[in-house]
Amino acid sequence: MKFLIALLLWAIVLLLCWPIALLLLVLWPILWLLSIPFRMVGTLVEALLALVKAVLFLPSRILGGGDRQT
Repeated sequence: MKFLIALLLWAIVLLLCWPIALLLLVLWPILWLLSIPFRMVGTLVEALLALVKAVLFLPSRILGGGDRQT
């Protein structure tokens, strides 16, 4: 009896999963296109923070601070 219940649950899972998989196949490119502006903003923020860090550490680098290679 347990095997029959497990088989029935497995069939229900399979019946529910294939429409979700097809939906994801259709929606994934749309979601990827929608995420492009957010990735561009993230790259821009990362570049601006790197610029601020470079400006803040410039006096230290000029005076000889930082990593020394021996």
